[in-house]
Amino acid sequence: MDSGRIRTPRTAPRTTAGARIAPRTGRIAALAAAALLATVVPSAQAVAATAPRVDLTVLVVDDGGSAVGAITAELKGSGVPYRRIDLGDPNRPVLDAAFLSDTVDGRPRAKYQGVVLPHETAFGPDSAEATALKAYERTFGIPQVDAYTWSHPGVGLDYTDQGGWSGVLDGRQAGVTTAGRAGPFRYLAGALAFEDNDPSIAESYGYAGRPRAGYTSYLDVPVDGGGRASLVGEYAADGRRELVVTFAYNQYQRQFRALARGIVDWLTQGVHLGQSRNYLSVHVDDVFAPDARWDSALDCTPGDFDCVGDDGEGANPIRMTAADAQYAAAWQKSSGFTLDMVYNGGQGEQWKTEHGGTDPLTDRLVADRAQYRWINHTYTHPFLGCVQDNGVVPWKCASDTAGNTLWVSRSELSGQIRNNHNWAVGKGISVDRSELVTGEHSGLRTLPQQPADNPNLAGALADNGVKWTASDNSREPQQRAVGTGAAKTVPRHPMNVYYNVGTAAEMADEYNWIYTSRADGGSGICESNPASTCLPAPLPTATGYADHIVPQEARTALSHVLGNDPRPHYVHQSNLAEERLLYPVLDRVLADYRALFAANAPLVNPAQKDVGTELGRRAAWEQAVAAGKVTAYRIGTTVTVKAPSGVTAPVTAPEGTRKNLLLGTTAFGASYAGSRSAWTTPELLQTAVTLTLPTA
Repeated sequence: MDSGRIRTPRTAPRTTAGARIAPRTGRIAALAAAALLATVVPSAQAVAATAPRVDLTVLVVDDGGSAVGAITAELKGSGVPYRRIDLGDPNRPVLDAAFLSDTVDGRPRAKYQGVVLPHETAFGPDSAEATALKAYERTFGIPQVDAYTWSHPGVGLDYTDQGGWSGVLDGRQAGVTTAGRAGPFRYLAGALAFEDNDPSIAESYGYAGRPRAGYTSYLDVPVDGGGRASLVGEYAADGRRELVVTFAYNQYQRQFRALARGIVDWLTQGVHLGQSRNYLSVHVDDVFAPDARWDSALDCTPGDFDCVGDDGEGANPIRMTAADAQYAAAWQKSSGFTLDMVYNGGQGEQWKTEHGGTDPLTDRLVADRAQYRWINHTYTHPFLGCVQDNGVVPWKCASDTAGNTLWVSRSELSGQIRNNHNWAVGKGISVDRSELVTGEHSGLRTLPQQPADNPNLAGALADNGVKWTASDNSREPQQRAVGTGAAKTVPRHPMNVYYNVGTAAEMADEYNWIYTSRADGGSGICESNPASTCLPAPLPTATGYADHIVPQEARTALSHVLGNDPRPHYVHQSNLAEERLLYPVLDRVLADYRALFAANAPLVNPAQKDVGTELGRRAAWEQAVAAGKVTAYRIGTTVTVKAPSGVTAPVTAPEGTRKNLLLGTTAFGASYAGSRSAWTTPELLQTAVTLTLPTA
């Protein structure tokens, strides 16, 4: 995924020291100290005789820039409803009092719980829209995020030439302040490094300014001459609160991804629809089976039908040993992370038969079976889609004399699933019947050769109680139903640690073949594929894996983790064998994650069925929100959420929030990242979810 490159600020800096603003008073400084993120009740003005209704929707004013786009992506990805106003649209609505608020059942209503602006003067400082927006924010206690601006007194900061700093932030180490860790960024450990993915390109620019009265810094950097200057902070003035961000970013950059949760939490005062977690699951496919090995001379994998020049039989396959299995169990224990073993029992039995009737690997894995999660991968890993015609390259679906596609039968499909499940049960392995990964995700449509699912697949899944079958996220990123059956797909991210390599040198060699130009000895695939790029030069086979591939793969995987993406990653048992190539990648991901996040935001390691359930709930929620069928609002310390029957609502609220039952209350949700959140529905005999927020 492209990390993006942002080199210039949206607004040119003003370097003169003269500032035409009224001096800040002690009263405003006191307001800043009191304006804590955890506050979930409106401002004193707002809690007059009749507490207003505040709808749980965010207003996004969009200028097309990457900063607003990043915040919008976070809102969308975590399920927070928002309304977007395009500043470039000549027919857009005008922001006035009627657009922003009205009265419902005799009660004043704020239509938006927070406002995102490109910068503090998006409508012009003295325009009617700016005036209306400020009055709205003061009246109802509505926070405003200035997505990207520069350091100047208008946002509570000194100019950068007054003890601050401006420039390229790539590689710089920032820190979450004490106020940040106590407030919106309480889930971060403290240190936050800006990415530097390409030293030849400036990826992020920023203005670090020293705070003035009324400004509370949440993220800062050291500056020349000692002290620190702010990049993110809260500015309280004139009865309003703004979250001020003075560095450029986009939705893919790690520094934004780490801060995104806190930005939304601040914007919504800790109460909003939607929820977010940091997920990581890793599926290890082909367990008990051998995997073919890359041939650096032929530049293909012997045994594959399209490997020209080999004898058609894969030689010297890669397979874990008992020592590799022992290492995997020890690694799990030391790392605090559980792998999903995606197994082929029949392949293990075949190996055992061909090797004297013994198999120390299977013995070791079965002895340690309780230490892993297990997923059915079919008994012998056949292709389960159409009958393949391998007489041509690439292969095609075979057909009968009438031209009808020939399909693997329902009985064969069902037998592969059933026999593998029974094999595991016979070994005392706990395996969930509802989960499945077919070999190569076969049975599902495979473009371009097989544009439709095997019509026998849905029936075979139903025969065996399968509700969740894996798909390849690089081909099908969205969950979907399989045929007319009840089973749904669970997209998985492929990791760029290849199935057919056992050593770092083999990995680098195949990587070079794919990602270097023909002039550099590669396949040239990168030249002809518009979605790919070529390496500037081949990687050294001795060091290329450790120096280039590992950090790149770890960065990609971590971006999924920080993006509220529950989809599993998948690799192969060969990656745990020989030089055990997977572990450096996972070690890097885990180390980087734990350096970023506090203990209150642990990695969530969901099972495949939990991922499937999560994706299904999200899809139903998005449809309900898009159709305008969700009503949610806050009145004082009471939150009410109404969604269509059968739709589960995601809600996030502060610690101490209670859910109202028919009689009494109960603690709401689960604790994560300093908040409480859950997918929730009304209780018995209720038509809405009702929460009571803490009063402090």
